[in-house]
Amino acid sequence: MAGKTTILGGGAMATACAILLADHLGQKVTIWARNPQYADDMQVTRENKRLLPGIRIPDGVEITSNIEAAVAGAELYVASIPSKHLRQSLNTIGPHLKPEIPVVSVIKGMEADTFLRPSEIIADVIGKRPVVSLSGPSHAEEIAKRLPASVVAASEDAALAKQVQEMFTTDRFRVYTNTDLVGTELAGALKNIIGIAAGISDGLGYGDNAKSAMITRGIVEISRFGVALGADPNTFSGLAGIGDLVTTCVSPHGRNRAVGERLGQGETLTQILDTMQSVAEGVTTTDAIHGLAKSKGIEMPIVNEVYDVLFNEKSPLEATNSLMGRPLKEE
Repeated sequence: MAGKTTILGGGAMATACAILLADHLGQKVTIWARNPQYADDMQVTRENKRLLPGIRIPDGVEITSNIEAAVAGAELYVASIPSKHLRQSLNTIGPHLKPEIPVVSVIKGMEADTFLRPSEIIADVIGKRPVVSLSGPSHAEEIAKRLPASVVAASEDAALAKQVQEMFTTDRFRVYTNTDLVGTELAGALKNIIGIAAGISDGLGYGDNAKSAMITRGIVEISRFGVALGADPNTFSGLAGIGDLVTTCVSPHGRNRAVGERLGQGETLTQILDTMQSVAEGVTTTDAIHGLAKSKGIEMPIVNEVYDVLFNEKSPLEATNSLMGRPLKEE
C-alpha cells in the first residue's frame, strides 16, 4: 500500500508511528493533532516536546490540526487516540473520514460503558471497515529512537494485515501477522491492568519474586478472559500477550506501572492522574474489564484487587493480603 497515511492523534505513539512510516521512501505521512497550538509547534520545531523531547520528526511528515487537510487523499488511517477519548474524537472528525478507508489501530484499551474494543468503537462511530490492530511490546519512546522491537499486525482481513506488515517493517521494527483481532485487542487492554498491579508491587518494595508471580498469574487471567470471549489461546503466548505484558510490567516508560508504583507508595489515584501528562489506559480499562468479567462469571482475582484499590479505596497492602490469602489450588 503506497500513497498517504493519516495518523489520527498527536501523542507519543502517533509520533513514533509517523517516524516509522517516514522511513519508507514514497510514503507520505500526516499527523492530525486536535490542539492547534500543539500541532503548529510540532510542525515548526519538528519535535513532540511534551512527550518525546529530543527526537526529531522527519521533515517529510506534515502535522496539522486541520482535519480536512490531514485526511485529504489518505489511503489509510492510523488511530492513535486513547480509548476513553476515541468515541468523542471520532464523533467530531467522523464526517471527514471516508467510509472505504481501512484503519490501523494502535489503541490498547476498552470502553467502560459499552465494553467495546477499539475496532468495535471505530465501526460503531464511523462505520464498519477493515481494521488492523498493531500491538505488542512497543513503547513509543524506544520506537521513536529506532531501537529494535517486534509487534504483531492482527486482522480478520489477512491481506490487509500483510500490507500493514510491509508498510511498518523497518530494519529495527519487525512485524508479524495473525488473524486474531479479538485476542490481540483484549491482550493489549488487559496487560495494562496487570501493569498497574506490578507497579503496586514495586511501590510496596516486594521485589522480583513477587513481580514474576504477578506476570505469570496475570497472563493466566488475560488468557482466561480472552478465551471466554472467543480469542485464540495461542495469541496470549505471543507478542501481543506475554510479550507486551512483560514490557508493561518492567519498563520505566510504562504509564500504567508508574500509576501502580505511586499507589503502592501511598498516593491517591486523583493525585496521580492530576500530575500525569499522558493517559494511563489501564485505569479506565480496569473499570470495563471488572464489570464485564463479573457479568460473565470469569474469575479475575488480580483484576478485582486492582479495581478495589483504584475505585474502592482499598489499600495496596490489603489487596496483597487478599491475593496471598486466597484458598490453595492447583496451578
